[in-house]
Amino acid sequence: MDKKFIIFLLAVIPFLQLALLPFVNRIEPLIFGLPLIHFWFFLSVVITPLCTWGIYALQKPGRSKE
Repeated sequence: MDKKFIIFLLAVIPFLQLALLPFVNRIEPLIFGLPLIHFWFFLSVVITPLCTWGIYALQKPGRSKE
């Protein structure tokens, strides 16, 4: 895959988490003992910094092979 496309995907993932929020706004099912909405919030807190770090690592100077 192209590096720019991967960066685009990593940038879109946090926005998708917000866009899908109305569809997970429910108590059932329970995941690891948490209601779905709480698990979704926890997952977004973990995934968003990972996406940010991934974009940073791909754009870091000196690592470009182009």
